[in-house]
Amino acid sequence: MKISWHGHSCVRINTISNYKIIIDPFISGNNFSDLDLKTLKVDTIILTHAHKDHVGDTIEIAKRNNANVIAMVELADELATHGISTHGMNIGGSYKTAFGSVKFVPAIHSSTYEGKPMGLAAGVLISDDISTVYHCGDTALFSDMSLVPHSNVCFIPIGDNFTMGIDDAVKAATIIDSDLFIPIHYDTFPVIEQNPYEFTNKLPQVNGLVPDIGEEIEV
Repeated sequence: MKISWHGHSCVRINTISNYKIIIDPFISGNNFSDLDLKTLKVDTIILTHAHKDHVGDTIEIAKRNNANVIAMVELADELATHGISTHGMNIGGSYKTAFGSVKFVPAIHSSTYEGKPMGLAAGVLISDDISTVYHCGDTALFSDMSLVPHSNVCFIPIGDNFTMGIDDAVKAATIIDSDLFIPIHYDTFPVIEQNPYEFTNKLPQVNGLVPDIGEEIEV
């Protein structure tokens, strides 16, 4: 599996079977994104929740690529009205896919789309049956993170104000069972400006990484 971070909470995954996935594709309006909507190739879009800085360019990407969108059921149903293919899920549920599996896990956060409530926010586990990524989504620190199954990489928010800040993210990293922690959801807006190296330096073990935008990492 190859993974890369593209600013804010946007993550790309290329599975062992060369299946292309993008999570929370906030590209337009994201000054840190290096992605080009006209050339971006994806098979599946996965959304953690409905806020505009996470749904982002989902509809355009899905239409350009004939891609399927996997999201919480309320959000999936709403996006389906735009003429794209969706698959709705809920917390605790898992879904076998062509590339492996997707499982939604709890996150503590709100979720609205164009002013309408869209159910719960979620974290997501994505597996290609060789490696597993845990994308925490937008969330506060909560003790049940310790129950999330093992992952090879965990993408964890550190921006504060809307999500965990650095100190809470460090506490989360001590209870989440993951081999590597990559900070996300910071610097995009002034209110969430953070130093990601403060997060990695505070980790009790040397298991944090601050990648360059678009840097490809093999796990």
